Amino acid sequence: MHYTVLGAGAMGLRYGVLLQEVAGMKVDFVDNWDPEVDTIHSQGGVYVSRDGEEKHLVPINIYRPEEYTGDPDAYIIFCKQMGLQKMLEQCAHFFKPHQYAISCMNGMGHIEKINQYFPKEHVLGGTALIATVLNGAGDVDFIGRPNTGTMNICPQTEVADDFTHQVVADFRAAHLNPNLTDNFVGTLMAKVTFNSVVNTLCTMFEITMGEFIASPVAEKLSKQLIDEAYTACEAAGIQLLNTREEEWESVVHVSRDANPLHYPSMYQDMSKNRPTEVDYINGYIYEVGHAHGFEASTHNFLRNLVHLAEFGKTFDMDAFRAEVLAR
Repeated sequence: MHYTVLGAGAMGLRYGVLLQEVAGMKVDFVDNWDPEVDTIHSQGGVYVSRDGEEKHLVPINIYRPEEYTGDPDAYIIFCKQMGLQKMLEQCAHFFKPHQYAISCMNGMGHIEKINQYFPKEHVLGGTALIATVLNGAGDVDFIGRPNTGTMNICPQTEVADDFTHQVVADFRAAHLNPNLTDNFVGTLMAKVTFNSVVNTLCTMFEITMGEFIASPVAEKLSKQLIDEAYTACEAAGIQLLNTREEEWESVVHVSRDANPLHYPSMYQDMSKNRPTEVDYINGYIYEVGHAHGFEASTHNFLRNLVHLAEFGKTFDMDAFRAEVLAR
């Protein structure tokens, strides 16, 4: 199998490197962030560490969209939700009818964009409980011991063909620990619900997942958000993959046991003054409920708090102070 990763950020690098180095697959990478492409070219690969240790260089093939001429069996898509449309447009010239698209991106909204280029019969959606940090261009840190972390994957048609089973086998060989499901939207929304709790609250209070779950109010906060998310989905006729209690147990396990020292990706975006994906996570849950007569008000409140924090991070206080003093 030949895979091409679209978006060589933290998760794209982790999936691609493991498929290449552990499973022995042919893997290419395509990215439109110039510092990433230029740094990896100049280094001769990407620096990979695990929990900040054993940093080593892994040679990889990376291209800008306009340069790529490969013909992979499938694309693994790991872009930020806000940049996905641009990436797909830049890459459309090398998409071919026989190819599949696989995406385990955070949030919701990406499948509709992917379907503009790939029919649902060739789309696999997934969710990844796998923590990874991009320290900088050409430098990625895999969080957690080898063979830790899990993921769910589901064909958009909810019927697994031979190609899907081969992807699952390849991902298993890469130690990504895939679980094949038959509930497409429910699978994706289960991760959105998880992220709406852990990513958002850890980001707002600048704490690790372990710090969050150790808090005496973690259960109360989590269950309030989980309950709202599930009620919103039920109003929309969406059956989630897990029960409410199982979703809470997932929050506990991943935060306490799997990734206690990890700052979620939303925090990483916020800390670097980048826009977050909160509109595609808490905001999406609110919009799903609102469209069907249920107000997930806590999710909407958190969405707006994150936007307030984003504004504060980029606000030019010196210019504002000068303006006030000049009045």
